[in-house]
Amino acid sequence: MAKDVLCEVNSCKFWAAGNNCNASSIYVVSNRGKQASHSEETDCKTFESKI
Repeated sequence: MAKDVLCEVNSCKFWAAGNNCNASSIYVVSNRGKQASHSEETDCKTFESKI
């Protein structure tokens, strides 16, 4: 398992200084409903808006 999870989405409530993610777990899914072959075809379902 990854020790460090980086994220540049500073509008997420789990975003922390240094582009770190403070979520206790990360959930990533394919955004097309089938197996992804590139990172652009995935979505982070862990995202929660700061607002």
